[in-house]
Amino acid sequence: MKKIFTTGLMIGLVVLLSACGKLGSDSDSTTTSGSKSGSYQTTGAVNNDMYQGVIKNGTYQTSSARGLTIEQNNQGSNTFNIKSMESGLLELSKQQFNTNKYVFQEGQLLSTSTAREWLGRESNSNKLGLNPRDNGKTDPTTRNPIYLNQILEQDYMTQTSNGMKLGGVAIALGLNKTDYYTKVKYGAQFQTNISTTQLTAKGKEMAAKVIERLRAMKQVDKDTPILIGLYAQADADSLVGGTFMQYTVVKSGNKLGDWTAVNEQNEVLPVIENQKAIDSNVATDFSNFSNQISGFFPTLAGITAQVHYVDKKVAGMKITINTQFYGETEIMSFTQYVGTSANKYLPNAIPIEITIQSVSGIQAFISRETGDKTFYSHVFDSY
Repeated sequence: MKKIFTTGLMIGLVVLLSACGKLGSDSDSTTTSGSKSGSYQTTGAVNNDMYQGVIKNGTYQTSSARGLTIEQNNQGSNTFNIKSMESGLLELSKQQFNTNKYVFQEGQLLSTSTAREWLGRESNSNKLGLNPRDNGKTDPTTRNPIYLNQILEQDYMTQTSNGMKLGGVAIALGLNKTDYYTKVKYGAQFQTNISTTQLTAKGKEMAAKVIERLRAMKQVDKDTPILIGLYAQADADSLVGGTFMQYTVVKSGNKLGDWTAVNEQNEVLPVIENQKAIDSNVATDFSNFSNQISGFFPTLAGITAQVHYVDKKVAGMKITINTQFYGETEIMSFTQYVGTSANKYLPNAIPIEITIQSVSGIQAFISRETGDKTFYSHVFDSY
């Protein structure tokens, strides 16, 4: 995950919403209108760093396999994993598939049934299972664990005179650092911990099989570039998503190229149980921000941040503020104060999202994109 935010298309929606109100000068972002080619149409983009999306025959193309997980593994219940895997794969893809040349499409190659087969264990009835056969053992150290828990596909299209064609494919393999299992149905839960070395080796073995299978599909030419990334999922009880470990790009044929390491980390602030923050300066900035708004509005129910680091440098922050406000004017005043405090205390030059919410739902949203100097806000009406 390049950052802890939603995918590029959803970010575009957020920017449009947040432009309803602002805390500073005008934005430099521009909107590109969509184009038509045969039965295809594109959504347009808010800025050049975003992909346009594909609309076919008037309908946005969704992926039937998105969000599928191993049914016996409750790690998929951590919704942060799928979101960070999506946004992370999108950012990796931008390095290979230029946003000015390619158009984004949700994965169309893997059907629900195909994804289920690939995610399953290899067996006599499922020759396509990417996870190892069940060896019949139940001890955490001797059983064959489930390594692959999720698979995500993103397609990158190019426009032609006759419509659109597949110009590139990106695949993320969501791998378990911890495999949760039960020895009997509905029994106590156990877990097998998987080392990074073992996880990476198994992931690369699976990647080779995935590349071979994709090349065999009639929609994928032998020279269609395929990016495949190994994503280490966060544990089921984590308050942040996982991170990509490595990726490779196969420009033609089936042979895997060199793997590129991805140095990413996620953390939740404030840290708990005497843990050490990844970056003490970032932790201090957040603490100062939190103390400032808590002092002004003492009835807040809690303030937490999800922070994303790339190459040990802060790359993004997502803050959630839980309130007990119900009055419209209270929310408006608080939103303005949060925006000015964020400008003063939080790190500069990184994307930041701040969600203000109560038990009744989201009350306000504040955001700043990379490179912007001011925050934009939107207060949601109560009706």
